[in-house]
Amino acid sequence: MTPTAFYEDAQLRGGVRQALPGLVLVAAGILCLGLGTLVNGTPAALALFAAAGAFLALGALLGLRRMLVERRSERAVSALRELVAADPAPAAIETAQGRILFANEPAESLLGAGEALAARLAPLVPEPEALALRLRLRAAGRGASEDVVSPAGRHRITLAAVAGMNYWRVEPLPQGPMQAEPGASGGDPDGAMEVAYAPVLTVGRSGAVLYMNAAARTLLGRRVKRLDEVLEAPARSGKVQQIATPTGVQSVRIRCSDAGVGRQEVVLHPMAQPGTSEVRDGVDELPVPLLRLAPDGRILRANAEACRMLEVKSADGSVIDDHMEGLGRSIADWLTDAAAGRGLHRSEFLRLVRPDREVFVQVTLNRVIEAGRAELVAVLNDATELKSLEAQFVQSQKMQAIGQLAGGVAHDFNNLLTAISGHCDLLLLRHDLGDADYADLMQINENANRAASLVGQLLAFSRKQTLSVEKLDLRDTLSDLTHLLNRLVGERVHLTLRHDPVLPPIRGDRRQLEQVMMNLVVNARDAMPGGGEIVIETERCIVHDPLVRDRARVEPGAYVCVKVIDQGSGIPQDKLQKVFEPFFTTKRTGEGTGLGLSTVYGIVKQTGGFIFVDSVLGEGSCFTLMFPAYEDPEVLDPPAPEPARTAAAQDGSVVLLVEDEAPVRAFAARALRLRGFTVIEAETAEQALEVLEDAALKVDVFVTDVVMPGLDGPSWVRRALEGRPGTRVVFVSGYAEEALDKSRVAVPNSVFLPKPFSLSELTETVHRQLA
Repeated sequence: MTPTAFYEDAQLRGGVRQALPGLVLVAAGILCLGLGTLVNGTPAALALFAAAGAFLALGALLGLRRMLVERRSERAVSALRELVAADPAPAAIETAQGRILFANEPAESLLGAGEALAARLAPLVPEPEALALRLRLRAAGRGASEDVVSPAGRHRITLAAVAGMNYWRVEPLPQGPMQAEPGASGGDPDGAMEVAYAPVLTVGRSGAVLYMNAAARTLLGRRVKRLDEVLEAPARSGKVQQIATPTGVQSVRIRCSDAGVGRQEVVLHPMAQPGTSEVRDGVDELPVPLLRLAPDGRILRANAEACRMLEVKSADGSVIDDHMEGLGRSIADWLTDAAAGRGLHRSEFLRLVRPDREVFVQVTLNRVIEAGRAELVAVLNDATELKSLEAQFVQSQKMQAIGQLAGGVAHDFNNLLTAISGHCDLLLLRHDLGDADYADLMQINENANRAASLVGQLLAFSRKQTLSVEKLDLRDTLSDLTHLLNRLVGERVHLTLRHDPVLPPIRGDRRQLEQVMMNLVVNARDAMPGGGEIVIETERCIVHDPLVRDRARVEPGAYVCVKVIDQGSGIPQDKLQKVFEPFFTTKRTGEGTGLGLSTVYGIVKQTGGFIFVDSVLGEGSCFTLMFPAYEDPEVLDPPAPEPARTAAAQDGSVVLLVEDEAPVRAFAARALRLRGFTVIEAETAEQALEVLEDAALKVDVFVTDVVMPGLDGPSWVRRALEGRPGTRVVFVSGYAEEALDKSRVAVPNSVFLPKPFSLSELTETVHRQLA
């Protein structure tokens, strides 16, 4: 049955029920008249007849009056129904008992279903029952309205009593600050504007408060300029937060809705505060984390800020050891000394017991006497950022010290290795595979190369490795390396490569990046002694906003990401930040040097990239490398080749060799003479300049060490080129090439050859300079 049919049926049954007493009275009058007539025609009978007639007339009049009243009420309700049906806004008629009799088409499409008004208002109002009750109480004898904000928008809900019915109207409001309008109160005798019940703040993009309604100003007791002055955390619908009010801390439930043009409506729904017999002393309202401690470490009281820092609902009754660690001695002993008055007001840095991340707190103790007993008040301060900066500084100092040590060691060591491997190459020229000494010479050569690799690792993590930068496609680099990687992982480990088909190129040293991948794959293999799968993935990724992670900041741009994923035992969370430190290893003694990942870190950083690690114990680890994409077409164009020399390299070309290390000079001179060059040797730069004073002497190439006593290599070469312009130069050094870059600016036609170098590398470099 429709609401209209239900209403008409109820009106008909009500009219019959109200006319029934009149009909009974008429029937009684007729009955009396008939009896009087039948008995006799005496005066008594006539009087009885007259009385019956009077009753009959009175009953008829009463019944007619009731019918007229019902007809007028029915016409009024019918007119109200027609008015509601023609209203363009959602509207409905409700009985005094709270049942919906009629709702127009806009109401049927906007509101929910159900016979109760609260059920229909549920899609628009957060608490429809409370809203309906408020309006009914305020609309006694008059109308009332209230503005509401919800994710469905902003609406004004109006209630008016008409013809014994309740007339409800829902008027959509424009997206903007809610403002009360004159007359919205529906008959307010004072003419005051109706104020929205819920406190509402209109907030801009930057968090600035653009508007506060009267309820919000009343709740907060002041006008605020920014939302973060009210809420400690970002506003999210459904979340409960604590706000400061003139009467104390109040819990509110947040409701957010879009107000258009970058604005947001934030509604604060106050929540009922649970009753408590505890006297508020203001400690919970303090913005500083505070703990009240017993000398044995029991937490007697923790305010709200302390509980938030410890990430617990309540810390009262627990022991501080359950939440913090980090002192060299027992925390209980530290607290006992503080309770005795020793070491007060001296801050200590502790680490919160948390498996997911490292959080440091700075704790300052003060002693108070309560009821003759000593207690401690601990003031906590988040020191995570401070400790992070301290760790970065210590790491920087450590890397600088190791870099200086590595650079000094590498220079001297590379000279020794150049002499060892060079003279070994000379011996190998006079021995073939059939000689008894050939195997021994190969062992010397291989171990010299291993020593050179170790020096390269020292230079790599100190970021002083010599890099030969070129444009690389990592798909080709990894494909060429697949055969070697499969040999490294063995038969029990399966290696899988997944490539992005649109991977951009990068700039880097192919040999060093191959070393990076080998180190990561070997580490992944060692983490899976029982076998498993190692996955190497490449993909192009775009960073839209600055990415801050693990003390590194990745600027926006295009990057090439390489992930090495294993199924190993994983790395504990407290060791994740240490895996890239030199000489740190989780392997047993004798199984690793601790230089593998530090070498990877140094090479990646020197290439301009980033490396991150994620790990879950028992599930495996993922190392992510991020290299800047090299996509500038202008930069990708190779430099124009230098004009070719007119004279080709011929036997008898003169090479001036300047080297202060006698073994290196002896090897280099013999190697060049074996290739047909005429070699003039000089021990120092000054001696070389004396040789060049002979104007009749023709020199085609200068081969010189960079770092020497007295004048260094670039300095004497610049002097020599003043009188011999166009002479080609080969710089050799045990230091990194970057140490030479500033000096080479004024030295044209020069190349760099790092030590240790082999016989073929030296002779080919000199030959290319002459070509």
